[in-house]
Amino acid sequence: MNNPRRTFLMTVAASGAALGATAAHAQSKLDEKDAQAIALGYVHDATKADTKKFPKFAAGQLCNNCALFQGKASDAWGGCPLFPGKQVAGKGWCSAWAKKA
Repeated sequence: MNNPRRTFLMTVAASGAALGATAAHAQSKLDEKDAQAIALGYVHDATKADTKKFPKFAAGQLCNNCALFQGKASDAWGGCPLFPGKQVAGKGWCSAWAKKA
């Protein structure tokens, strides 16, 4: 039953990765005051995550080690399908963090 959803999510992730680093350089950096960023608890510095509002946060969870991060683990900034057209900080965090497989 989850197969169509899983297929869709994998397609979105693959499409974003196909854009490559060139597209990432053209993107602007995500503002922490962006409505979507606020809703997901996004911060440029993971050590400043609101652990009271987002108790699932754990030390070591960073955008650059999230399954959604569209860049190399060493990149300071990279794309994220949750924030189209914007780059997130590699050392940032949001509540959608998911461990890379």
